[in-house]
Amino acid sequence: MQHAHRITRLSALAFGIAGALAFGQAGASGFQLKENSVKSMGSAFSGSAVAENDSSVVVNNPAMLTGLNGTTVQTDISLIDVNAEFEGRGFDVTGQPLRGGNGGDAGGLAAVPAMSVAHKFENGLAVGGMVSAPFGLKTEYERDWVGRYFAVESDVKIVNLTLSAALDIVPDRFSVGGGIVFSHANVTLSKAVDFGTVLFGQLPLAARPTAPGFARPQGSDGFFEIEGADNGIGWVLGFALRPTDKLTIGLSHQSEIDYDLEGDVDWTVPSAARATFDARGAGALFVDGQGSAELTTPATTTLSVGYEVTEAFKLTATYAETGWESLQEVRIDFANPDADAREEFNWDTTRFMSIGGEFKLNDAWMLRAGYAYDETPTTYQFRTPRLPDEDRKWFSLGATWQFSDALQVNFAYTHIKPDTPQIGIVTPVAAGGQRLFGSFESDVNLLGLSAQYSF
Repeated sequence: MQHAHRITRLSALAFGIAGALAFGQAGASGFQLKENSVKSMGSAFSGSAVAENDSSVVVNNPAMLTGLNGTTVQTDISLIDVNAEFEGRGFDVTGQPLRGGNGGDAGGLAAVPAMSVAHKFENGLAVGGMVSAPFGLKTEYERDWVGRYFAVESDVKIVNLTLSAALDIVPDRFSVGGGIVFSHANVTLSKAVDFGTVLFGQLPLAARPTAPGFARPQGSDGFFEIEGADNGIGWVLGFALRPTDKLTIGLSHQSEIDYDLEGDVDWTVPSAARATFDARGAGALFVDGQGSAELTTPATTTLSVGYEVTEAFKLTATYAETGWESLQEVRIDFANPDADAREEFNWDTTRFMSIGGEFKLNDAWMLRAGYAYDETPTTYQFRTPRLPDEDRKWFSLGATWQFSDALQVNFAYTHIKPDTPQIGIVTPVAAGGQRLFGSFESDVNLLGLSAQYSF
């Protein structure tokens, strides 16, 4: 019995590993990426569900496909530059300061591509397909930073193929559309593991003052990495109403998508710690193998309005809700006898509100601008350094150059400024007992370029 109890106590460190799936926060709220249309980016995605002459509506509101003519091919590329620098300190289970620096700039430059094609038939039916990345993040800290036990690398890639169709119910006034979404998720995340704390916790209280260095907190740093992937299926449904020649209203809903991530678990255990585990009959723990975790990306409901004030000037607005309550906890199931890892998130629904406009300068140029307010799904209690998030403000500019009747080029720039994210993580003693307190200086810059060809 004592042998089994010792195994269980050692495995308790696995509860601290759940943070390896703490996706954190990316370009939009949570780890959401809105960047599938450079044209919409130029007005802070205001009016994204009533976008005209933009084949990204395959995803954003398939009902708007009926507003296109002939065949439209569009390619978008958005560069996301994330800056996030930590300032703070941490403590181990004995109250000693955690060693290490601030981790450097955890952000970096990432490209988010999207490609769409649509065709409108003469009978009012329209079809389209789009490849896009609706969720993802990429951050990496120095491996020996002060928060290494909470996060080192976070790399999340989710790619969707959406196939949609739409039909005019009342020509030029009311249309409906829907589609099916085929999705692939790939996740690679890592963190340092304080095996010294695990060994320290196994010693009798009387023996701890004379414990060797490798059996003390921060004395045997190891490493943990998990990589998992899976496919999922979802759907999108949309409506478009044009009650007058000047006013357009669009409503779109994208479903949740479930993934059962499965992949490889890689442990790096210092030799002295490994020898001690083996000698204590716990050699089966912290061994490379397989792991799995369930993930559900949230549903999103978007309401957009566009109003043509004059022939040259149009106002747009969007209100969107993202159901981040789909992420309440993450649990990792190890194929090896390590105990399941569980971490609470308790994320909640977020709201995205934007307003913008576009002005037709002349036959060749259209100018855009927009402002948005984007809520965070997390709170101080559950915020992680995977990519710190807070409520944020968007400031956007954009333009369209109509090169010819068939070809147009779109440009956009957005600056996103979050409120100052603060973290205060206190892990249970059984999971290592580390604490990390501090704040992040962060911002995000988006730069987009797209080309559209119609024939």
